Amino acid sequence: MALQPQDQKKPFSWTKAISLVLSLLVIAASLYSLREIDPRAIIAMLPVSPAFWLLFALGFMAGPLSEYFIFRRLWGVGISALGALTRKLIYNELLLGYLGEAWFYAWARKNSQITTAPFGAVKDVAVLSAMSGNLMTLVLMAMAAPFIGMLDLGTHSDTVAWSLAFVVGTSLIVMLWRKSLFSLTRSELNMVFWVHMARIVATTSISGLLWAFVLPDTPIGYWLLLAAIRLLISRLPFVPNKDIVFAGVAALTVGPELQIDELLAMMAGLILATNLIVGSGLALYDLLKGVTRNDAID
Repeated sequence: MALQPQDQKKPFSWTKAISLVLSLLVIAASLYSLREIDPRAIIAMLPVSPAFWLLFALGFMAGPLSEYFIFRRLWGVGISALGALTRKLIYNELLLGYLGEAWFYAWARKNSQITTAPFGAVKDVAVLSAMSGNLMTLVLMAMAAPFIGMLDLGTHSDTVAWSLAFVVGTSLIVMLWRKSLFSLTRSELNMVFWVHMARIVATTSISGLLWAFVLPDTPIGYWLLLAAIRLLISRLPFVPNKDIVFAGVAALTVGPELQIDELLAMMAGLILATNLIVGSGLALYDLLKGVTRNDAID
């Protein structure tokens, strides 16, 4: 066992500093975002069915659980990675898109279970997540095309067209540069891609079921259209609180019919509230724990 002097000043840890700063930012973002929540409106529409809450919890954790499966297959990490991936989700949702990936890369570098360079795997998983999301967006838009007349797009049709062009363009760029872009093996890439596809199908289906719990008499065409719009908005980079944005866009395109705008506002508020509660809890845990020197962001 190597002996180390105990009277020397400990070196400055950038990982520890970044973790503390992110924890404080999450708390600040949570407090700031509270102004967007009307608790009375959310509570008034909330179902009491246990099935609703079980589906909601599953939908919220679908991203971290699917990525935990991926990174366990790639790196053999333990259950602590699930907590790290939940933090990644919170940072992306409350602070800035893809900030979570940067933080998770820092966490992976500090994790003693990971013996390979983590950058390539984190990058490939993020790129394939975007590609699978783009593909499912185009599939859902094609499925929803027959019902497009149900929406009042008005002047927003050009925005939808440009958004679709962005989705197609980014996918084409990735396909053209795929040989020099990816670091994982073909079998690993296939595994990651299909896990992402399964996660998107699951989360989209869960969203539809949650909507149907609240408004069971709404025609299925509306759910297809809204699911396609939700996926389209989720493809926009660097946009936090995408569910709040989605609720606003849906309110403009659907209008007051069938209380859909109220439903989506309720769901957006519920998701934001969950992000705030989980994010604040994790941030306070980090601050109270003091973030140890050996594993500052675990």
